[in-house]
Amino acid sequence: MASNILPIPFRRTHAVSLSEALKQYISNKYDQHPDMFKRDLEAIDSLRTDAVTSLEAHTSGIRKLASYAAQLVWIGGKFPIDIGAEFTWYPALGFNTQRPESQNNLRFELANILFNLAALYSQLAVSLNRTTPDGLKAANNYFCQSAGVLGYLRSEVITDLRSTPPEDMDMMTLECLEQLMLAQAQECSWSMAIKKGYKDALIAKLAAKVSDFYDQSAEFGTRSDIISTEWIHHMTAKHHHFAAAAQYRAAWDCLEKHKYGEEVARLRDSLACANEGLKEARWINKAVLGDLNQLKMKVSEDLRTAEKDNDIIYLNPIPAKSELKTLDRAGMAIARKPIEISDPSTSLGDRGAFGQPLFAKLVPYAVHVAASIYAERKDRLVNNTIIDELEALTNKLRELLQSLNLPGSLQALEKPLGLPLSLTSHAEEVRQQQGIHKIRRAMHDVETLKSNDIAMYQEGVELLRLEALEDEKAKMKHGTERWTRPPSQQAGEKLYQQQVLIGEQYLKPASHNDDSVKAKLKDCEPVLRILDGTDRDLEEYVPSSRTAVMPPKVEREASTLRNVLNEVNRMESRRRRKAETLREKAKSDDINPVLLAETARLEREFPMQKIEAAHFEELFEKRLQRYDDDRIMVSDELEEQEHISAQLKEANSAFVAARRGDTSTREREQALQRLENAYLKYKEITFNLDQGRKFYNELAKIVTRFRDECRAFRYQRRVEAGQIETDLSNAMSSLNIAQSNHLQEQKQRETLRAQYSAKAPVKDPITAPVPTRAPVLPPPTPGMWTPELGIKFGGVAPPPAHGINTHNPAYPNTRAGQMRAGQWDANQDTLQRPGRARGTGAGAGGDGSSRYYAVFADGSDRGGRPRLALGDVSGPAVSLLSEAVDDFRMEDGEEGMEELRETRLYARRESENEDDRERWRWALGQEGWERWEMLRLEEVGKEGAGFL
Repeated sequence: MASNILPIPFRRTHAVSLSEALKQYISNKYDQHPDMFKRDLEAIDSLRTDAVTSLEAHTSGIRKLASYAAQLVWIGGKFPIDIGAEFTWYPALGFNTQRPESQNNLRFELANILFNLAALYSQLAVSLNRTTPDGLKAANNYFCQSAGVLGYLRSEVITDLRSTPPEDMDMMTLECLEQLMLAQAQECSWSMAIKKGYKDALIAKLAAKVSDFYDQSAEFGTRSDIISTEWIHHMTAKHHHFAAAAQYRAAWDCLEKHKYGEEVARLRDSLACANEGLKEARWINKAVLGDLNQLKMKVSEDLRTAEKDNDIIYLNPIPAKSELKTLDRAGMAIARKPIEISDPSTSLGDRGAFGQPLFAKLVPYAVHVAASIYAERKDRLVNNTIIDELEALTNKLRELLQSLNLPGSLQALEKPLGLPLSLTSHAEEVRQQQGIHKIRRAMHDVETLKSNDIAMYQEGVELLRLEALEDEKAKMKHGTERWTRPPSQQAGEKLYQQQVLIGEQYLKPASHNDDSVKAKLKDCEPVLRILDGTDRDLEEYVPSSRTAVMPPKVEREASTLRNVLNEVNRMESRRRRKAETLREKAKSDDINPVLLAETARLEREFPMQKIEAAHFEELFEKRLQRYDDDRIMVSDELEEQEHISAQLKEANSAFVAARRGDTSTREREQALQRLENAYLKYKEITFNLDQGRKFYNELAKIVTRFRDECRAFRYQRRVEAGQIETDLSNAMSSLNIAQSNHLQEQKQRETLRAQYSAKAPVKDPITAPVPTRAPVLPPPTPGMWTPELGIKFGGVAPPPAHGINTHNPAYPNTRAGQMRAGQWDANQDTLQRPGRARGTGAGAGGDGSSRYYAVFADGSDRGGRPRLALGDVSGPAVSLLSEAVDDFRMEDGEEGMEELRETRLYARRESENEDDRERWRWALGQEGWERWEMLRLEEVGKEGAGFL
């Protein structure tokens, strides 16, 4: 059965074991055992089963869908959206309703449930009896709730979906559906106002707002790829329908306020709007088309009446459409979000209608995210801000020692034979770590990570290049005028920026650092191999110097220098111990108990607030303050190193000055110093390789995400390009059909032109007609009225019974009025008016009839004075009426004219029923009616239009 209201269809799905995915995730990611939540896991599956099977218009489905949606909102704070369950749903709108879409996304599941809840509200509204005020009120409420759910879905859920939304849940489609629900809710309010007999001005405001809602819905529908053309035509027709209804009611309001010119203008605009709506007649259903046709018929009848009245009686100027005041709006439809969806705290908990929230004892997922955030910040602070600073200070101190040729110069003098103890300890450390082999293995690992990162990066770059090439080919194929979508670099601006960032700020500097490490190894590798060898290799490499007794001055300066070097060694050892202690401190810094306590406080004070990692920012700052002393320690180490560096330079200068001219240990000094430098380079290279490994592991996450985003971007652009090519193909097909039709029409016109341009056969000229005298009409039969006689008053006849007429509630009710009869006196040729005539009385109005006026007596009103009644004639009777109106104005003044206006208004209301013919038969009498029928037939023959 055709309906003038559109419900939203349901989305369908398959069975999914959400409990299995949740159980697996709890087992893998949380410290709590899944068996602790056995009842909750069973409950979530039961809720989903009840929700996805509620596909009929019954109020019990509201609770099933809303309770499952509320639990989904609640557990969204406990689990990540990619929980591991593939939710499969079929679209409800569009051309692919049989092609399912699957996503591992809790938000996707919530979006589908909310869509079905909005659909349920709309179908409940359609299922109600909307012929009663209670039914209209309930339907209005359901439509408003449906619009509220759609608005919440569009603004809160889809924006946080973190994936491509379903094709029938894009922004334009949801906006269209939301405005459609509001339009139908407002239409229910409009119907209720008519049923309750509200004033025309208020009904006009309500209708104007209905028209606005339908207009907005149709606008968003045209911008959606999913809303069908049938729905768009429906909404467009309703927009024009209610624009016409608003002007029609405004015209009635103008009639009440005696604004006759504005009344005509608004009726004309109403008729124009109705005609615009009827342009959609081919695509709309019978119910909507019937409403439009009925409205147009009423508007046309009233417009003919109003134009005749204004032309003959009121003579008010008719304003142009642009001069009409815009109708005010009265909005009675507001999108209302169900609070159990937007705020689950009202329905979950001890006093909630949906029971206890599920997985309440499970540590929220945001807590785990917060713990990882704190760990990352802590590691950055400890390693980058403190330990790396200490390492940088130590490296600076070692560079100073190398520049001063220390400790090689002092070791050669102190131990002219054999190997210094510090050298043997360094050599032993390198051997235990398999020095050269360790470096080569680390370099190979770093190179492997680097190659993988570059491969993924280049794959992403290649995807962008191929996408840009495909776009360029499509642009060359279709032309820039038709291929109007943004170019690749504009559409994927962020990806192209990320491409430059990764290449210029990550890979290029990293490659330079790798080359620097290789150069360091190349420079020190020969000496490092000796250091990595046996003690015999070291002894052969380090030459012995002749034994000599140091002079007292040299011995004194050497002793001072040795003390300073010992202090340097102690400083390095102390820093290593501090670094190790700091690492242990960071390792034992477990923030989880504190986070759980803070989470318990938040859940206690804000029961239904979703726990976010941002809620723990203040806690992080307080927790990291425990490392403030270590930061201060770095500053103290810097000051102490500057002091020791100055002492070292001063002691070495004195030592060198005391030994000036002594070259006996020169070769031994150089050999020892080369071995010391090789050891320091070994430590530096191993540190650099560790940093490189960490860097490329972090870079792998970045380039993987970049590659995946490039892949998704190319896929999205391919889908978009396919859609555009399909639209262009359809447009070209339509154009070809139109051109073919145009050529056929042009051929037909040329054929007709050729036929019409052919010369007509020559015939004899037509002779002019001979004028003849019109036949003398016989004298009028007594009792029969002719236009030459004018309008007469007759006797009084008994009143008829009241007539009853029922009309469409969308249009003004009419009442069967009372009319007192009189007989036409055709034997007199003057208008007889005893006393002062007052006009109130029954009016008429027939389908397509001309406006006429008749005056007959009504002795029962106001002392037996005759009353003016309205009817339908044409021709000479109109001039007689004008004379009658002038007489009324002269004898009765403005008071009489006001009564005449009331007569016309009353006649307008009383004449819109099917009993007019019988009423006039009674008013004129049988004989007068038969003669009147003869006159009507003559009028039809003259003017080609009926009356009465």
